[in-house]
Amino acid sequence: MEKRKMLMVDDEERMRKLIKDFLTRHDFQVVEAGDGEAAIDIFFNDKNIDLVILDVMMPGMSGIQVCKEIRSFSNVPILFLTAKVQEADKLT
Repeated sequence: MEKRKMLMVDDEERMRKLIKDFLTRHDFQVVEAGDGEAAIDIFFNDKNIDLVILDVMMPGMSGIQVCKEIRSFSNVPILFLTAKVQEADKLT
């Protein structure tokens, strides 16, 4: 059985490593991106991404922008990681 592939996008290497270590122990293949631009490149060059785990607050291209770009071409599930707690942020 082929492993499910996840794209983990976060500008903090420590957070990417933590999530990658957890998911690989549970038999997932994890591809990492350290910023939004790299995430877009990886996503559109790899047609086998089953899930995107996406940090909202990143320098340059935000997670929201990455999500909008992906959504214009795909309905792949996206999980957001964020420290934001304001109602407006949740609605966005």
